[in-house]
Amino acid sequence: MNEVLHEKVEKALQTIRPYLKADGGDVELVQVTNEGIVEVKLTGACSDCPMSQMTLRAGVERALIREVPGIRRVEAVN
Repeated sequence: MNEVLHEKVEKALQTIRPYLKADGGDVELVQVTNEGIVEVKLTGACSDCPMSQMTLRAGVERALIREVPGIRRVEAVN
């Protein structure tokens, strides 16, 4: 895994964590693939929230694609 890319993704995640934590959830970075796919684990209230896919796409994915060049998609893993 590209360490610089990993650090940029982690920094971008820090900017959205307060919004997730405000609702009792969080996001954990699992890995960034060479293809630009970020794998995250939704934790806390986000792990079983019915709106988690919307949060993942509209919040997490949008922020990461905007902040980190080369990111193509974000996927939730267990």
